[in-house]
Amino acid sequence: MSGEQNQPGLVASHAQYVKGAAEDIIGNVTGSEPWKSSGVQDKEHAVDAMKAASAKRDASQQGMGGIEEKAGKLIGCEGMQKEGAESKKQ
Repeated sequence: MSGEQNQPGLVASHAQYVKGAAEDIIGNVTGSEPWKSSGVQDKEHAVDAMKAASAKRDASQQGMGGIEEKAGKLIGCEGMQKEGAESKKQ
């Protein structure tokens, strides 16, 4: 049951990371420091949350394999790449 609880946290963390990356891009394109700052903060919080969720995750029971790995490559999230590769091996 704890695995089911960790998965939504991991998914939400990835979503927060993507949001932060988008904000960071907007900030860089527009030169807006508040957008950049918000993006950096969102990404940092997301990484911390992903690490906490991943520490309790059993890759053989949870994970999306190749899909997660490809999504990680697409958005530049090394954690997703690693988790996807690990769950794919199982």
